[in-house]
Amino acid sequence: MPHIGWMELVLILGIALLIFGPSRLAGIGSALGRAIKEFRGAVRDAEDEMEKSTTPDKRS
Repeated sequence: MPHIGWMELVLILGIALLIFGPSRLAGIGSALGRAIKEFRGAVRDAEDEMEKSTTPDKRS
C-alpha cells in the first residue's frame, strides 16, 4: 500500500478547496463528522446488544 505523505494531503486538500470552495467544503466536513459520530454510536449499540445476548441471565 503506498504511503501518503503530508505533501500529497496538502495537494488533495488544495484541489478539493478549488473544486468545492471554502463554504461548501466546511459543510462537507461537518456532514462527514456527523456521519462518523452516528456510525460510532451504531457500532457501540450493536456491541452492547451482542454483549447482552452472550451474557447468561442471573436468574435463580
